[in-house]
Amino acid sequence: MGEWRARLLVIPMTFVGALVLTVMPLPEELAPWRPEWLAMTVLYWTLALPRQVGVGTAWFLGLLLDVTQGALLGQHALGLAVIAWISLRLHQRVRFFPVWQQAVTVGALLAVHLMLVLWVYGITGMAPGTWLYWAPLASSVLLWPLVFFALRGIRRRWCLSVG
Repeated sequence: MGEWRARLLVIPMTFVGALVLTVMPLPEELAPWRPEWLAMTVLYWTLALPRQVGVGTAWFLGLLLDVTQGALLGQHALGLAVIAWISLRLHQRVRFFPVWQQAVTVGALLAVHLMLVLWVYGITGMAPGTWLYWAPLASSVLLWPLVFFALRGIRRRWCLSVG
């Protein structure tokens, strides 16, 4: 496979990896703390390459997540599309924040995502009754630097740029 063909697959493969991490079984004690891998990956790519990854990509990935998790179709798609739209509006600022400040911003965006998903749960009468619903927010914010540096390394290795 030529390098240019491999480059075309880099971003989709990161989404596949994030989806695998999202559905991978975890021990019962850790499952509530599972980070929002797919949402963080969507946020990274919308911030880093806003012309290549946008709201449509986020919507499609959200539908895939809904199907793999057996959720109401469109539930995660709505949340991911909204945070992708917000991050596209903020990308010129957030890209230049230090990583710790990006983590705070990503945390706010993930909170919006989780609130939208919770809203749909509430409408359908399946709202979780415990504070552990918000645990992925904490684990995601703590892991954002790892996700950021890993995806930035991939982007630089494959010479993916805004242009």
